[in-house]
Amino acid sequence: MVSYKDLGLVNTREMFEKAMAGKYAIPAFNFNNMEQMQAIVQACVETSSPVILQVSSGARKYANQTILRYMAQGAVEYAKELGKNIPIALHLDHGDTFELCKSCIEMGFSSVMIDGSHLPYEENVALTRKVVEYAHQFDVTVEGELGVLAGVEDEVSAEHHTYTQPDQVIDFVTKTGVDSLAISIGTSHGANKFRPEQCTRNADGVLVPPPLRFDILEEIEKRIPGFPIVLHGSSSVPQKYVEIINKYGGALKDAIGIPEDQLRKAATSAVCKINIDSDGRLAMTAAVREILSTKPAEFDPRKYLGPARDWLKELYKHKCENVLGSAGKA
Repeated sequence: MVSYKDLGLVNTREMFEKAMAGKYAIPAFNFNNMEQMQAIVQACVETSSPVILQVSSGARKYANQTILRYMAQGAVEYAKELGKNIPIALHLDHGDTFELCKSCIEMGFSSVMIDGSHLPYEENVALTRKVVEYAHQFDVTVEGELGVLAGVEDEVSAEHHTYTQPDQVIDFVTKTGVDSLAISIGTSHGANKFRPEQCTRNADGVLVPPPLRFDILEEIEKRIPGFPIVLHGSSSVPQKYVEIINKYGGALKDAIGIPEDQLRKAATSAVCKINIDSDGRLAMTAAVREILSTKPAEFDPRKYLGPARDWLKELYKHKCENVLGSAGKA
């Protein structure tokens, strides 16, 4: 058993209390490798932002759970080396079994998500409660989910979108004891969040997706005032990265994300954690494709992964400063 406290990590409880009071959201950035982790830490130190390092089940298999533990500890020490001891949590994103959550807790995670949203309601409640009872013994915070996000990202996929039902939230939160709740109000996983026919064009000819269901969010806030809310699938899919990827041999079609002004609005509500994964993948891939295409003789991974890390850092700084409002809050 490894305690996250021995690694220098924190859980999300105090993070979320401060975020709701300050009307901003904590960035939850997914990572699988060293360059992504470095970019996240650099960006959050430079903007003085707290951060949640997110690991999916697929990322855990890819990177190896033991290596991830030391990477998280390394992130804490790296932040100090860069000059700021920012709050860092290590969170399991979309855990789907009790065993997976238990294993992560034992390997030093400070927060876990148990996603039973695909199960019948009572089964979701029972599974979530079981994880909460185990996690709270070790002061590990737990995120549950009500509603289903469409799209595909890592090992999570769903064809259809199901909005969170406000009538269920009090019962769910009370019965499970979760520390935060992921809801479904129109975000979705992956880079293709909306089809072009679902969008309208603004004066500049840019496709604008349908707005998030803030009415559902407001209703949920009324039912469970002051309770931490999480938004998954909140990448904005910057078109500059899509264009670079496609210019240099990519085939991203109809990649449309969540407008950043919608996320900024959400971050001033009870939404205190916003998950961003696809945007980082796009920035990194765009940088690598551009370099390998314009410098075909290059074969040193540092020469394309280094710039990819720099692109990622700038993206994450922008999210902290201009979207989530978390800059200066560490």
